Amino acid sequence: MNVRWFKLMFVCCLCATIGSAESVELTVLTVDQANGHPMPARVHLVDGNKKPIRPPALPFWRDHFSSPGQATIPIEPGSYSITVERGPEWSATSSQLDIPTGGIRTNLTFALQRLVDLSSEGWWSGETHVHRPVTDAELLLRSEDLHIAQFITWWNKVNPWTNQPLPQIQPARVDGNRFFHSLAGEDERDGGALLLFNLGAPVDIVAGEKHHPSSLRYARLARERGAWIDIEKPFWWDTPMWIANGIGDSVGLANNHMYRDGVYENEAWGRSRDRERHPGVLGNGNWTQEIYYHLLNCGIRIPPSAGSASGVLPNPVGYNRAYVHLDGELSWEKWWTGLRAGRVFVSNGPLLRCRANGELPGAILRSAAPLKITINGRLDSREPVRVVELVRQGTTEKITLPTTFTLKESGWFLVRALGTATNTFRFASTAPWYVEIGGGAMKPHRESARFFADWCRERITMLEKLTNLSLSQRAEVLEPWRISEEYWSRKLAAGQ
Repeated sequence: MNVRWFKLMFVCCLCATIGSAESVELTVLTVDQANGHPMPARVHLVDGNKKPIRPPALPFWRDHFSSPGQATIPIEPGSYSITVERGPEWSATSSQLDIPTGGIRTNLTFALQRLVDLSSEGWWSGETHVHRPVTDAELLLRSEDLHIAQFITWWNKVNPWTNQPLPQIQPARVDGNRFFHSLAGEDERDGGALLLFNLGAPVDIVAGEKHHPSSLRYARLARERGAWIDIEKPFWWDTPMWIANGIGDSVGLANNHMYRDGVYENEAWGRSRDRERHPGVLGNGNWTQEIYYHLLNCGIRIPPSAGSASGVLPNPVGYNRAYVHLDGELSWEKWWTGLRAGRVFVSNGPLLRCRANGELPGAILRSAAPLKITINGRLDSREPVRVVELVRQGTTEKITLPTTFTLKESGWFLVRALGTATNTFRFASTAPWYVEIGGGAMKPHRESARFFADWCRERITMLEKLTNLSLSQRAEVLEPWRISEEYWSRKLAAGQ
């Protein structure tokens, strides 16, 4: 997110530590129900006016803090609400609390039960967009039961590494099998945001202005250094330009516009949705997925990713997460290899694990004749799920698992689960499976190719009207868009 927004959110989230002559000590214990042992967890503690309570010396953001298993908080007499969570694989618990006047000490114990152990099935959780202090990384990962995280520590006008030594070991490994990288970066300007991962040092992007140079220049510099480049949201203006110029290892299907208790309803610096087709709270999430399906319809095989932007938007770390399947023990390299292969589902709630004809998402299913496909799956969710859907070439149909269908032409399909929440977009989605029948991949769909060709022309018109650039700067910014328009026009001409 941009620096001004970050500063505003940071100022707004600061809550004064409660402490007075009448305050008492509240000790919150979070334990594993299976053995009674203390266990890190996330705690939401608010007073009767819904004001979050901030304990001393523990990681805090917006409406919650992370506890190592025991947290002692000075608190004034009154009524409070408390909720304890630890990621989607664990139960959650809530309670009302009354602190009487004249009390001395109150102890509360919250036991959380593991609902499902996805790592035992080979699915390992991670997320790609954390803006919290790196010094808190271990506790944040443990309290959310998260295994992989990218910490964004530098972006357009901020690079703290210019005045301090770079970390020697990247990624860092903590708590046995949790990993985080503290040199992730973000180039977010008028055309949207690219997240730059797995670098040994930041790319120098400080000189970048709102429109110049093109985001493609910095992306290519990062690519030359071996970066993984994540298109942070599909609806960013520059998305079709990035794709046409070979940029994008993953794309944020579960992104930070979706947060725990709400949504960021507009498209910010991106292409706005048609609000008649995609109205209300669910509109942005549906638009996000529609654009992803258009990419797949054009033959772009790109896996989905997930990021929460905790530290900027009102999310816990790992609220949006990607589960990658791999064999054997987890390692940083194996997780990213699995993501590249598309062996992944993304979620901010439901836990959806599926196989099609025995194959994980990302697989290419080949046949010389029409192919019968059987999808088996398991769905666990702490909250109700409204519907499970099969998505084929962008068309959705309600299903129950297992389900069987036949494909007569090359294409793609995926499975998604939609929650019942009315205040946010709660969902899970597998990555796609790809089907090649008769020896060839799917031809681009003309409707989807036209969608991106029109997008390019709209963006070119906008950029041509810029008055803050010189003629040479404008020509430089427009060049990759001319290439992109030709790219999508070729897709349109080759389409079915």
